[in-house]
Amino acid sequence: MSLYKRPLSAGTAVILSAVAIAVLVFGVSTLRADANAVAALPAPLPVSAIEARYDGEARIEEFYPGLVSARRQSALGFERGGRIDAIGVDVGDRVAAGQVLARLDARALDAQIAAADAQTAETAAQTALAVETEDRQGQLLERGHISQQRYDEVRTSTRAALARQNAAAAQADALRVQRDLSVVTAPFDGVVTARHADEGAIAQPGQPLLEIVEADALEIRVGLPQRIAAGLQPGASHRFVIDGAPVDAVFRSSTGVVDRQTRTVTALFDLPANASAAAGQVVRLAVATPIGTDGFWVPTSALAEGRRGLWSVYVLTPETGDAYTLQSRSVETVRVEAGRVFVRGAVEDGELLLAAGIQRITPGQRVAPALVEARAQ
Repeated sequence: MSLYKRPLSAGTAVILSAVAIAVLVFGVSTLRADANAVAALPAPLPVSAIEARYDGEARIEEFYPGLVSARRQSALGFERGGRIDAIGVDVGDRVAAGQVLARLDARALDAQIAAADAQTAETAAQTALAVETEDRQGQLLERGHISQQRYDEVRTSTRAALARQNAAAAQADALRVQRDLSVVTAPFDGVVTARHADEGAIAQPGQPLLEIVEADALEIRVGLPQRIAAGLQPGASHRFVIDGAPVDAVFRSSTGVVDRQTRTVTALFDLPANASAAAGQVVRLAVATPIGTDGFWVPTSALAEGRRGLWSVYVLTPETGDAYTLQSRSVETVRVEAGRVFVRGAVEDGELLLAAGIQRITPGQRVAPALVEARAQ
C-alpha cells in the first residue's frame, strides 16, 4: 500500500460524474418504459361463462306421440229395417246405460204380436180340451169300452195340440224379439258424437244411426320402441303433454307385439276422470332415458363451428389477477336439444367456458368472467 494518496484529477471526476448520471437516466427510462408497457395492455373483455360439470348419469327426455281415445265407443243402429219413428238424442247429449235413444215404427209389428198372442191362447184352449179328452178316454180304456187304438189316437191328438200351442207361443216370442230390436238403447254411459239419420227415414239393418263414446273413461294409445315398452310397469304414472300442459296417466298394459308397419309396441295409459282431454286429441309422452356416456351440457350459444364440420368451445385459462385467456378446445356433440347441447371433449371438469358472444372474440384474447352462470340443465 502506498503511503501517499494521490488526489483524483479533475478530468477523472468529471468522467465518473457523467457515468453516474447516465446510469441514473437509463434506470428511470427503463422504469418508465415498463410502466408504459403495463399501461398499454388492454383491459380484459367482460364475458359470460359457465362451469363445465361432467354428468355420467345424464338423462334426456324423449317424446312419443299418442292419441286420446275412449275406452269404449260404438256405432249404434237397428238390427231390423223399418221407418224411424223417433230419435231422442242429438250430438253432444250425454246418455246413460240402458237409455232408449231411438225407435222404429212398430205398429204393424204390434198387430202381429197381438195376433200371435191370440193364436197362442186358441191353441192353449185346444190343448186343455185335448188333455181332458185324453183323461176321459183313459178311463174308458180301463173299463174296456174303447180299444187301445182309439186311446192312442186321442193321446196323439193331445200331443199335436200341445205342439201347436208351443209353436204359437214361440211365434209370439219371436215377434216380441223383433219388437225389442226396433229400439236402440245406450250400451254404456257416454256422449253422442254423431247422428246419421232423422225421423221418417228408412233404416236398413246394421246401418249406423248414432255413435257414442265413453267420455268419462279415456285412454291414451302410444306407439313405443320395444325396449321402452318392456320397461313400463303396470300402475306406474307417466307424464304426458296435452296442449302444452302436463298431465299424468297410469300405464295399464301393452300389446307386447311389434307392429309390422310402425315397428312399435302399442302401450295403453288410463287418464284420470278430471283430465282436461278429449277423445281424438294428439298428446306426447315424455320418457327420460340415459344418454349413456360421460359429458356435460352447454348452451348452443357456447359452440363455435370449426373446420370440417367439427365443433369447439372456448375455455377460460386463468392468468394473473382476474384475467383469463381464451383457448379453443374441440368437442363432440352427443345430443342436441332446444337451447342446449350435450358434448364431450378435451375439457376438464370444473373449467370455465365461454357461454355466449363467440362472434366477438378470438382465441388468446384476455377476458374476465363478469357472470358465472350455472351449468346448463
